[in-house]
Amino acid sequence: MSYIPRLKKEYKSNVVTRLIKEFSYDNVMQVPKLEKIVISKGVGAAVNDKKLIDHALNEVTEISGQKAIATMSKKDVASFKLRKGMPVGVKVTLRGEKMYEFLDRFVTTALPRVRDFSGVKSTGFDGRGNYNLGVTEQIIFPEINIDKINKISGMDITFVTSANSDKEAMHLLSELGLPFKKKESSDNNSTVEDKKPPVIEQAPVAEVVEESPVEEVAEESPAAEDKEEPSSLKFNVSFDKTFKLSFNVVIKKILLNSYSSLIRKLI
Repeated sequence: MSYIPRLKKEYKSNVVTRLIKEFSYDNVMQVPKLEKIVISKGVGAAVNDKKLIDHALNEVTEISGQKAIATMSKKDVASFKLRKGMPVGVKVTLRGEKMYEFLDRFVTTALPRVRDFSGVKSTGFDGRGNYNLGVTEQIIFPEINIDKINKISGMDITFVTSANSDKEAMHLLSELGLPFKKKESSDNNSTVEDKKPPVIEQAPVAEVVEESPVEEVAEESPAAEDKEEPSSLKFNVSFDKTFKLSFNVVIKKILLNSYSSLIRKLI
């Protein structure tokens, strides 16, 4: 008996029946399936250092389990010192059993090693049932030896499906094990925020504060102050006058002493 990958068995036995119930397909052939997985990696610095292409080829080959090929530039770009036919990237296309094996390893071993992983974004669909995923570090794959890495770099992974819509493709990939981010937390937060305003509107505290009799006290206070103002004003005026007179006398004495000293020096 030939070897069949685990995810392929799961797809044929369980995933197909779930998708038929979910989308009510008339025929089994209408059920979407995963056609291929493309792993691509751009190496723009290879224009100056051609050894980087060899490192990228080895890494992608170890990750995918299939020999990767170098992608060539299609036109000349003078500003980047790029000529037509120069290697600028690496890619590999997986189909059949290797495709399911890579997906199984990617979901079970690689994604859990991502730092602060909280799920895969659901915004990578292109509208035709294909999903694009970016990996920032190649060291999440256990096949990569950290001691032999030349530079930490990422890659793009494209899942090509036969689905007609993004909803069907997302359902298929989630059934195969891709952990998409859930939107329940945002919905719960919105419902909690919606419940808060009615509680604030029902509180009758504002009316009690508005009816406080502070205005009457404020009106009566100026009358009391007006009665006490004359005595305090007289005292202040007299004190200011005496202070000004004494201050003027002191200044005059200082000026006379300074003038007299100057005249003595001149004589």
